[in-house]
Amino acid sequence: MQSAVQMLFERVGSVIKISAVYETPALGFEGGDFLNCVVQLQTNLSSSKLLTEILNIEKKLGRERSEIEGYSSRVIDIDILLFNNEVIDKPKLQVPHPQIANRKFVLQPLAEINNALIIPGLEKNVVKLLAATKDESVVTKQSKWLRNPIKDFDFKAINYIAIEGNIGAGKTSLAHLLSADFNAKLILERFKDNPFLPKFYEDQSRYAFPLEMSFLADRYQQLLEDIKQFDLFKERVIADYDGYKSLIFANITLQEEEFSLYKKLFSLMHKELPKPDVYIYLYQNTERLLENIKKRGRTYEKSIKAEYLAKINDGYLEFIKNQHTDNVKIIDISEMDFVKNRADYLAIVKQILA
Repeated sequence: MQSAVQMLFERVGSVIKISAVYETPALGFEGGDFLNCVVQLQTNLSSSKLLTEILNIEKKLGRERSEIEGYSSRVIDIDILLFNNEVIDKPKLQVPHPQIANRKFVLQPLAEINNALIIPGLEKNVVKLLAATKDESVVTKQSKWLRNPIKDFDFKAINYIAIEGNIGAGKTSLAHLLSADFNAKLILERFKDNPFLPKFYEDQSRYAFPLEMSFLADRYQQLLEDIKQFDLFKERVIADYDGYKSLIFANITLQEEEFSLYKKLFSLMHKELPKPDVYIYLYQNTERLLENIKKRGRTYEKSIKAEYLAKINDGYLEFIKNQHTDNVKIIDISEMDFVKNRADYLAIVKQILA
């Protein structure tokens, strides 16, 4: 069971909660007692892909499925009880599980996870279903608990993480994943609200200065207000940008006189901002960046050229080269897909902690 939880974490997604383990007699046949628990997960997988992964995990743990109908003992059995609030009725997948209301060994640990949970289709919460079930099996709570694999990743000394990278590198996606796994507060750049951004891509020379000034003011205000409202000794914060980003972009987009003025103002403001414990730069090759930009389909980004992305990358690397701390980590993600591939994501987490 612990191996199953470990593999769900590695292949499926974040383990949010694990119930206690309960022992129950075999149901529907003569056999040894069963051990059961419920695990709450957060995943990017569809229900069909989740089922495929679960079947692979069962097989890897030694389960051999028989064509014979009926219940029997098995080394491991992983069921999808619920999937969001969806009702799924497919030949190989029914959600909620059809027998969920008739299984005390399911309802008891499920109530432990969330006793107010409403079961779609039945429109009753778990506690009411548990009280009404006709299953009179004896459910015995065990003293041993399963361990959440997230505890193997020690983020105790890291309270403020800034994730940087080129346009389309996946900064926000990584910030979301880390936030879910490590219970961190998210600070996301508010670029969508900037009225100068679409105009900048149409006419850079005209709109570069108002764009960079508005970004500077907004980033300064957001980082100052959002981070200072948290206790960085008690709460973890993950941002999908760092304040120094403003100077890197301004150096590329502004004329010499404009940048000189901008730099003076930036220096005054940047002194007040908290500095991250870890600064992560996601390096992505230009070809993949352009693919990612095209996939997300923002109209105003269609005109972005490879040369512009190369300048941004050079600006970041120049900034990183001049840092005299050991908290900067460059992570090459050119051959990774950490959104679709959980193993790639966990490899990045290990690099952050290395």
